[in-house]
Amino acid sequence: MTKRDIHFESQGLKCAGTLYLPRADDKRPVIVMAHGLGCIKEMRLDAFAEAFSIAGYACLLFDYRYFGASEGEPRQLLDIESEINDWKAAIAYARSIEEVDNEKIIIWGSSFSGGHVLRLAAMDEKISAVVAQCPFTDGISSSMKLNLMSSMKLGTLAAWDLVGSKIGRNPVYVKSAGKPSEAALMTGPDCEDGYFKLIPDGDAKDRFQNKVAARFVFQIMRSAPGKSVPKIKCPVLFCICDNDTVAPANKTYEYASKAQKGVIKRYPLGHFDIYVGEGFTTAVHDQLQFLYEKVPVSSSTPR
Repeated sequence: MTKRDIHFESQGLKCAGTLYLPRADDKRPVIVMAHGLGCIKEMRLDAFAEAFSIAGYACLLFDYRYFGASEGEPRQLLDIESEINDWKAAIAYARSIEEVDNEKIIIWGSSFSGGHVLRLAAMDEKISAVVAQCPFTDGISSSMKLNLMSSMKLGTLAAWDLVGSKIGRNPVYVKSAGKPSEAALMTGPDCEDGYFKLIPDGDAKDRFQNKVAARFVFQIMRSAPGKSVPKIKCPVLFCICDNDTVAPANKTYEYASKAQKGVIKRYPLGHFDIYVGEGFTTAVHDQLQFLYEKVPVSSSTPR
């Protein structure tokens, strides 16, 4: 396996990425990957990419504009349509890489990006397969996981931030993950500790910030990427965490059940458990089995 830093342009901004290439004499399928809410690619996505690359798949990880090593101001501005456009640019870049099989593009998303990949697959019929891990599928269901105090604080700060953005003021920020009753987007009892366990060591740690511009609160309430599921024509693997305090499992299962070519795996885990330890090992095994069947790396791929 080899890896190299890359970048591609998305609406005039450079998005930073990492390309993983397996040891192979032929061109292999490529998995395009990006993280969830407020995260950067070094927050355990590299562990998934290494596992997939060892198994024979190329992987392209990237940071969204405004986050991590990518360009864009103000920093930590989370905007759904901007992220969708970054995904489209990443997929276009993957289709231009000489070392990979450009006709076999897999998109892999987790948490908030798990919802993005569902939308994208419904738009792009050339996508070969989708992996949606603990996916965000419904903003109202996720918002109901917040307690009243957190909701009130978020609403107030979001209003200030939105008004301020219209007159050129700096963003008002809220935490991505925090304690119950804090002004944070994820406040389940496992969220703060689980989120912080994903933070990498080294230089990447300095690029991570546990905050996003508060105006995003108004977007999340209107977002329901799970509604795109019936339109997806390629195979989709849904990895659902039954104890998820961020993306409620029952609502995700409801949407997943409507997939034309869906495969559903359920785990007795919390939202962040699937990134580490036994949860990670089990998820990678299941995801590779799905990929071996639906988008094999070669005719001799193990089943």
